[in-house]
Amino acid sequence: MKSLNNSIIEIYTDGSCNPQQKVGAWAALIFYDSEKIVLQDTVSETTHNRMELIAVIKSIEYVLKEIPGNKQIKIYTDSQYVEKIPDRTRKLVSKDFKTKKGVEIQNADLVQDLIELLNSTTSIEFIKVKAHQKASVMPNYNREVDKLSRKLVRQYISKNQQL
Repeated sequence: MKSLNNSIIEIYTDGSCNPQQKVGAWAALIFYDSEKIVLQDTVSETTHNRMELIAVIKSIEYVLKEIPGNKQIKIYTDSQYVEKIPDRTRKLVSKDFKTKKGVEIQNADLVQDLIELLNSTTSIEFIKVKAHQKASVMPNYNREVDKLSRKLVRQYISKNQQL
């Protein structure tokens, strides 16, 4: 474990889901101190938004556990849903994570987990990036996590169809 003081940690996250199969995957790239860490997993009985949320949650949990010291975390996401949660936190909490009709919001468990993580650290900034960008000569880490999460879904489905 490295000890870093006032480090900027950049995280690129994405999630993917096959709605017919209800199979999803998430991926994250974490950059700090010239290192690149890849986190990824597949999940069954899930949705696209859950995968987007889990990618961010797992990334923050990793950074808080594995990288001690003061940190400034920048999370790059193509999910407007995830990116807007910090702005909606006060309203979500005041409404007890329920809609106007009194029904619990979708993914309330993960939204609550994300808000707890946001409250546990001092500096997390969400940066919205354009989804599904074309290849270019410059490194495009959002494209990389997008391709990785979609590949994981395809592999999971293929593997389970062979069983």
